[in-house]
Amino acid sequence: MIAVMLRALVVVAALAAAVGVACSKPKVDPMQLDRGILTVSNTTSDTWTNVEIWINQQFRVTVPSIAAGSRFQVPLGSFVEGFGRRFEFSRMQIRDLRLIAKTSGGAPVELKKEFAKTGLDGIQLGGKQ
Repeated sequence: MIAVMLRALVVVAALAAAVGVACSKPKVDPMQLDRGILTVSNTTSDTWTNVEIWINQQFRVTVPSIAAGSRFQVPLGSFVEGFGRRFEFSRMQIRDLRLIAKTSGGAPVELKKEFAKTGLDGIQLGGKQ
């Protein structure tokens, strides 16, 4: 009798865990790159204003605001450096991607996309990295 009750309790706990995992939202990367388009997702409850997005600390695009809970998409060819040269996705590599903005209350927002190291950069040869 106790074994049956214990087995039923284990089944109920497993079902509750499965439902909890299935119903939870996966964490969204705030800056996603896909085929020459950058998508910025503002998943916060604050509107971001005076938004600047930088590629390689050289090419920039600005947008007045990104509303709370919304997305902003921009082609990578829209990023321009100080001398007017555009970012060429087919010929240039993205090594750094940053977003700088302010919330509606004036607090700073700073995001930096972390890229996975691949190729020879991903090899750790010993010593401190």
